[in-house]
Amino acid sequence: MTAAAPIKACLFDLDGVLVDTAKYHYLAWKRLAEELGFVFTPEDNERLKGVSRMASLDILLEVGGLELDDAAKSALADKKNRWYVEYISHMDEQEILPGALAFLRELRENGIRIALGSASKNAMTILNNTGLVPYFDAIIDGTKTASAKPDPEVFLLGARELGAQPQECVVFEDAKAGIEAAKRAGMRSIGIGSPEVLGAADAVVPSLQDMTTVRLFELVSHR
Repeated sequence: MTAAAPIKACLFDLDGVLVDTAKYHYLAWKRLAEELGFVFTPEDNERLKGVSRMASLDILLEVGGLELDDAAKSALADKKNRWYVEYISHMDEQEILPGALAFLRELRENGIRIALGSASKNAMTILNNTGLVPYFDAIIDGTKTASAKPDPEVFLLGARELGAQPQECVVFEDAKAGIEAAKRAGMRSIGIGSPEVLGAADAVVPSLQDMTTVRLFELVSHR
């Protein structure tokens, strides 16, 4: 087996990888469903991981058996986002997931460049509230991209801003769509979560809690 390209950059999804915002998304979607007259369960919510806001709304309406025109859907998406922004406005560094901060610091100490690659249009609010902004050399969020994952655009833009080739990048993702985006970008990937869901990744770990640069190289060195 040939040796892989050296790792020069790591790209991170935000929700579910670095910070715990999934619960706020769910609260906002659940609240919207209740207003529309149906129940939206945590199991239903699993389908929204890594999916854009409008695509998420389409799934929610499918669960509720509703069909609406574009204007009505746009209004509902805006309402959900207002609720979500209200929830995340109270976030602080306590919302950073275990191990994430230590790993980001270690990457920087070892000269590995770091980018955010998130579909969220609220990423800057979250990063500012949690104090994570200084750890990133590039921030690519939903305000800078035209296509949602599994399109590779967000990761390719991140690599370009970092001055790294795709084969020199490793993506950390908690969603199948994100892992697929990494593959389409020609990057290696580490799934954060369940191997049953993220089996297409080059490696899967439960969280960033025990992640180090040594472990990173071990996981993807021959991929």
